[in-house]
Amino acid sequence: MNRPAHITTHLNIVTRGNRLDVNTRAKIDKVLHITGLVITYAFLIFAAFIVILPFYYMIIGSFMQEADLISGKFWPVSGSFFQNIADNYQNTLARFDYFAYIGNTLIVAISTTALMLLVTIFSAFAFARLEFKGREFLFTIFLATMMIPGEMMVITNYNTMSNLGMISVDQTRLQAYFVMVAPFIASVFYIYLLRQNFKQIPNELYLASKVDGKSDWEYLWKVMVPLAAPTLITITILSIIGSWNAYVWPQIATSASRNPDKYWLISVAIRGTEALMLEDPNGIKITQYSWQMVASTLTVVPLLILFIIFRKYIMKGTGRAGIKG
Repeated sequence: MNRPAHITTHLNIVTRGNRLDVNTRAKIDKVLHITGLVITYAFLIFAAFIVILPFYYMIIGSFMQEADLISGKFWPVSGSFFQNIADNYQNTLARFDYFAYIGNTLIVAISTTALMLLVTIFSAFAFARLEFKGREFLFTIFLATMMIPGEMMVITNYNTMSNLGMISVDQTRLQAYFVMVAPFIASVFYIYLLRQNFKQIPNELYLASKVDGKSDWEYLWKVMVPLAAPTLITITILSIIGSWNAYVWPQIATSASRNPDKYWLISVAIRGTEALMLEDPNGIKITQYSWQMVASTLTVVPLLILFIIFRKYIMKGTGRAGIKG
């Protein structure tokens, strides 16, 4: 059917107008998209710079002379670069009993993690699979304790350990290790994380294991633990990192000992030792920050390597635990 000429002209104008509006909107959307990406990446770069700067300064500070550090330099200026490295690391390792402190830290970290894994696995299994009266209420109370800052428990833990005779002037090495390990073998957060993972395992597997005559013990170790391996790896790594970085409680736990430096963890030793100090002509001890930077670098770099190697397991484990509640 032929349209009148004036109607056809009107339709052509409307079509061109709509096409113009669509093209204009597409251009605007593209500009907004690019602007959003620029802002996002600029913010991420700025945030990464803020996070990386302390690590950069710590590592580069271990390559600098003391005068450069005190004057606020961000790059070695005085002396030979490689000579500074040799001098700083040699002097630090000669004065600072690094390997003894690392040994203490590894013993505490491994002991804490091993015992904590056992407690976490049994507790998570009970809250996820076993039916008993008051289970959900008890788990709610457990979760509520996560709102209590850990620092508030320091006095209670100290009094408990002191009353047990574990904190005293005559504290032994075994007692010192026990005091630093015992308060941290149960973690509500890790129990919650593993429980959420256990609850994702189909109940049909549990019923099938019962049909096959398997006990709860066998089902736990042969089915649930292997399926929850990524989360358990995550918990292990986070626990080791937490023990490695611990400062407040390990320092307090050994403070009453006659020779507390024998039981120090690496984080406590870096801050409390006098081995990283020199006396000025007036007999005043002055901290050598270049040596502290060396000790800090030797302490942090193993953790960075550990995280880089296992980062995918950490992401995978925490991600799987958050799917089902």
